[in-house]
Amino acid sequence: MQKAVIFILISIICLQSETRADVALLTLSGYIKDASTGEDLIGASVYIDDLKSGTVSNMYGFYSLSLPKGTYHIKVSYLGYQTFEYDVDLFESVTKNIQMVTNDQVINEVNVVGEKKDQNIKSIEMSVNTLQIKTIMKIPALMGEVDVLRSIQMLPGVKTVGEGSVGFYVRGGGVDQNLILLDEATVYNASHLGGLFSVFNQDVVKDVKLIKGGIPASYGGRLSSILEIAMKDGNKKKLSMTGGIGLISSRLTIEGPIIKDKASFIISGRRTYIDLFFPFLKDSVIKKSKAFFYDFNAKVNFQFNDNNRIFISGYFGHDVMQIGDAMRIDYGNQTFTLRYNHLFSKKIFSNLTFIYSMFDYGMGVPNGSQAFDWQSGINDISLKNDYSWFLNTKNTIHFGGQITHHTFQPGNAKPVGNESVFTGIYLPDSYALEYGIFAENEQRLNDKLSLGYGIRFSAFQNLGPYTNYIYDKSNPMDYKVVDSLEYRHNELFNLQNGFEPRISINYQLNLKSSIKLSYNRMVQYIHLTTNTMSSTPLDLWFPSSPNVKPEKADQIAFGYFRNFLNDTYEASIETYYKKMYNSIDYVDHAEVLLNKYLEGELRFGSSYSYGFEFLLKKQTGKFTGWLSYTYSRVFREIPEINNGNKYSANYDKPHDLSLILSYDLFERLNFSITWIYSSGAPRTMPTERFEYGGMIVPLYSDRNAVRLPAYHRMDAGITYSFSKTKPNGQPKKFQSSLNLSVYNVYNRHNAYSITFNQIENDFYKTEATKTFLFKAFPSITYNFHF
Repeated sequence: MQKAVIFILISIICLQSETRADVALLTLSGYIKDASTGEDLIGASVYIDDLKSGTVSNMYGFYSLSLPKGTYHIKVSYLGYQTFEYDVDLFESVTKNIQMVTNDQVINEVNVVGEKKDQNIKSIEMSVNTLQIKTIMKIPALMGEVDVLRSIQMLPGVKTVGEGSVGFYVRGGGVDQNLILLDEATVYNASHLGGLFSVFNQDVVKDVKLIKGGIPASYGGRLSSILEIAMKDGNKKKLSMTGGIGLISSRLTIEGPIIKDKASFIISGRRTYIDLFFPFLKDSVIKKSKAFFYDFNAKVNFQFNDNNRIFISGYFGHDVMQIGDAMRIDYGNQTFTLRYNHLFSKKIFSNLTFIYSMFDYGMGVPNGSQAFDWQSGINDISLKNDYSWFLNTKNTIHFGGQITHHTFQPGNAKPVGNESVFTGIYLPDSYALEYGIFAENEQRLNDKLSLGYGIRFSAFQNLGPYTNYIYDKSNPMDYKVVDSLEYRHNELFNLQNGFEPRISINYQLNLKSSIKLSYNRMVQYIHLTTNTMSSTPLDLWFPSSPNVKPEKADQIAFGYFRNFLNDTYEASIETYYKKMYNSIDYVDHAEVLLNKYLEGELRFGSSYSYGFEFLLKKQTGKFTGWLSYTYSRVFREIPEINNGNKYSANYDKPHDLSLILSYDLFERLNFSITWIYSSGAPRTMPTERFEYGGMIVPLYSDRNAVRLPAYHRMDAGITYSFSKTKPNGQPKKFQSSLNLSVYNVYNRHNAYSITFNQIENDFYKTEATKTFLFKAFPSITYNFHF
């Protein structure tokens, strides 16, 4: 820590000397947009060949360069767009807004995520993956529903929760250690229908970025990764509609200008409807059952002038699953984001953001003597202010802060109806404040060496009213409450904080290759209870407290990056080591639902993970795709579990391989295929048995000492685009395509779980039963745009 602080102080002194030398610099700045829609382009490269330097546009499309007086030749490039070149006479500061044209305007597909071809070599970023929406839409889909999170699972270092689930693990971290952001708002549960689909509608997504390491200081609150998803702003040029009709769901998106080139809107809705056919089936239970989700996205933006813009966006989604009169589960997310962009000068860009995020979930039995209704959730209110200072061509400084008020609702279960004998259970809400401030710099020392360094200070306080239970821990398997301490309404207590240094280094070996090194410390103050092998909607979020310390992680990563054949192919090899402190696990047979003594079920220790990742990617041409391979291990050491011996985490899957291929057979016909392989997940299973009192008693293995069979699956899809041009060559207003996908082509019965049951007619024999979710599953979807 001391070395990191000293290093940053020395860098600031260097910046001060550079600033004094750059007094005479002038500024070239502006916004980079898509010429056909007016959408801001994120990460577009602005480069000056003569100076061998440049910059990239931020998430709002803004760029700024500070240069000496003179005449310059500027190149603006972005994957999927024609390079824009122009000369500028810079004898005073100049504002230059740039409209970029796609390589093929006739195709008219969403293609607003990209980068300069060699950006992976020159950028200080490592352990970062971006995906084009056009690429995601070509990947074969489960039930015809293209999914952002399912595509993320195919990247190196990312492992799936399980068959049919969009949950994911990153570099040895749990599902709760991924910060998922939609327009800067936290999405606490990103799944629909128990994990079959994600909450992200492809038609409103503009940018998808996953950060696994070298995490910038502007992010905090999670240990493992940042998944940042930005919604489209809406077409500023013309009104348009996009949608799709599938076997089990349909979607519709409308976008257009409110004031042309100044303000726009986008609204989108999606719903599944397989449950609408249940009443026509013969089974009496299914007739009364429900299984559907719906979601709604909306966004408006207004540009007052080049210096002031405002964005308002929101998401609302809900799931309902009901099995006759026996059980009902419902849950959903809501987010709201209000952002105000302001340019204090051509060098200083600011963003002020108000954020609201809520996730609520419930379960119940609607009728009968055991009828009850259980509701629980979490909601956040945040205020964030961040700045970008484009100091000069060698330094870009980011700084800012955020404060969040958390409300945790562990659950209330109450009886329903006059017949119910259920006794209500009511747990009090708890509250907390989370703070974070940060400063970082991206510095280019010379043509070969670039640095990114910064520091984040985070803090967390619980907020009353709150009851803190004190436990007798003499029996490690059974903590007993011996006392309690009460905190008053709005009383602040249990201040916890920490410094989080971050650094990234890029040394460019030549024009085609570079090596990178990164280190980051992360602190996480809120946690997720789950006593199952995968995340479910009913898992419970809870805060750090006097009994629960914040989780911390240190990660170091090293990588080699190389491009081939005129930057057509990108290859990277990365290795990492991550050490995690105050890791949380659960005592055997823990009770985590509606338990006011939940903290007594928790056990704490350490974890560590390490791995090797390989990626080969091709993003241009008729043939595109990528090959990724990950070898990784993740272990836990918790004194009260597994006799204090280390054991594999639930998601320790050493080998993971993904192959994604897409080929345009001709202009209107595309074929795609994916193949996925991973080692089986570790489980605790019975390995021996004995007879006692006329009963067969199983003896279990050590914690997670047995593995499920390996998982592998192939998916295939074909997309036919109907004619997009008129006989005179002009594009048609109405364009459409038909997609046919097959999930699990060769009908692999991958194990979702394995249970052991005694054979009914043979007392001394036990059989293992494998449960699997999907056989080969075909689907068809009709997509349209006009």
